[in-house]
Amino acid sequence: MDYEFFVRLVADYAVFPVVILGVWALLWKVPKGQRFKAYSRVLLAGLTAFLIAKLLAVTWQPADMRPYELLGITPGASYLDNPGFPSDHALFVTAIALAVWAETRTKWLTVLMMVLVVVVCVGRVLALVHTPLDVVAGVIVACIGGLWYLQRDHVRRPRKA
Repeated sequence: MDYEFFVRLVADYAVFPVVILGVWALLWKVPKGQRFKAYSRVLLAGLTAFLIAKLLAVTWQPADMRPYELLGITPGASYLDNPGFPSDHALFVTAIALAVWAETRTKWLTVLMMVLVVVVCVGRVLALVHTPLDVVAGVIVACIGGLWYLQRDHVRRPRKA
């Protein structure tokens, strides 16, 4: 396996198992009586993270060019034609992994998904389509959106009379 294929594999195609595992877990591991609330939190977390990422991208870009452009070489993975801050790939896979952790609390699956998140993030940097700052920002923004999951364990207790 050559280096370029490996980089494309981890930078682009490692996203697919995250999506597949995330969909599977959220459809079959979330108890039926809790699905509406769980899916509402997932939607709000994702939309919040996306909005923050787009506002951040509009207000501040640490660099005008991506690493491959600065080096004058071909990118090693797919990308959108923008400066790349924060990384949409890092945000997307982190948001899915956080949703699975928050809504299923399945430890082995969460660990597997977090490993895949790291693989995707490292792959994006190795492919020279993002800087480490881009992927770290994507992860942080997904975590900010994931604050919606703090409501999951919040239970109102009746007041004592």
